[in-house]
Amino acid sequence: MKITDIALDRLRLELDPPFRAAWDPEPRRHFDATIVRVHTDEGITGIGSGDLMDGFDTYKHLFVGEDPLDITRHVKAIETANFHGAHYWPLEAALWDIIGKVHGRPVAELFGNAAKKLPAYASCGELKSPEERVATALKVREAGFRAMKIRIDRDRVDEGIAAVRAVREELGADFEIMVDLNQSWRMAGDTAGATDLARTRKTLARLAELDVFWVEEPLPYCDVAGFKRLRAENPGLRIAAGEMHHSPTELLRYLEEDALDIYQMDVVLAIGMHRARTLAELAQLKHRHFTPHSWTNGIGVLANLHVAAGVGGGPYFEFPYDPPGWTPERRDFMLADPVRVGADGDLEVPASPGLGIELDEDAIDRWRIT
Repeated sequence: MKITDIALDRLRLELDPPFRAAWDPEPRRHFDATIVRVHTDEGITGIGSGDLMDGFDTYKHLFVGEDPLDITRHVKAIETANFHGAHYWPLEAALWDIIGKVHGRPVAELFGNAAKKLPAYASCGELKSPEERVATALKVREAGFRAMKIRIDRDRVDEGIAAVRAVREELGADFEIMVDLNQSWRMAGDTAGATDLARTRKTLARLAELDVFWVEEPLPYCDVAGFKRLRAENPGLRIAAGEMHHSPTELLRYLEEDALDIYQMDVVLAIGMHRARTLAELAQLKHRHFTPHSWTNGIGVLANLHVAAGVGGGPYFEFPYDPPGWTPERRDFMLADPVRVGADGDLEVPASPGLGIELDEDAIDRWRIT
């Protein structure tokens, strides 16, 4: 089998009203997605998405004509291209989609088949008042979720903690709450400094009193000592990070120094499926968790799900969901059916071969950027 072509569809969904992502100073008035299709001489096509694949045409020749099943070779080739360009991990996802289709099995089975489904948590994306956040939390619970993640802005900590407290009081002790401080990385052009360690320590102490399940990305990635200190000072509070960490060796350093409770590398944005599996298994050997970031679109959600279910990730799986601003219909506008959780709050691995992606070609034609 040979790769005959790699085609990219660049899509843009206009957002009206805009989505006000907590980690982005600018309201998002459109949502971009790039669909990667790897065509083969045997008629099998693999599909991936995630990173926007900017500049990939320069490196396309490294893969066309090669056997799509030579995944280790392709991962190494993608890493060399990543060094000079963007992060081309959606290509790896499309290759795994082919591998699953060739073998007639879901990719999660090839990654270890540890779970057929995972409990999902509703990952909220916008900053909301305590009253608005409680209203959303009630919708989240009604949809089946047993956990949710709330964002706290570094300049509005009191309001954020008030929102966490209000949700805890309304939904009770059995509903798990995670908190994301979004301090580890920045959007392009956002030059504001992160909250310093002293203030972050105070914030975590307040969140620990509210029985928060984990606090995510409380510090910049460079502050490994700070992560370790936060863990040591809050023994009942898990520390999570790593979603956009692009360096496997740096993540190995985190593991060696035991800096985190939960590792969150995204397989279509950060380090790829193959490397994520290796690091996830190492984390589990150290009695730590792997719960990948999944804030792209439904294709990225599925790629992360297959790896997490394959290796037995958890204890929850991230599901971007913050109605009315962010819904499965908005997130998965390129799919025939949006990815959804079940009534029990679990996200099932698709039973079909590969990643289980079914595109909506009419939607792709409608939203394609020409």
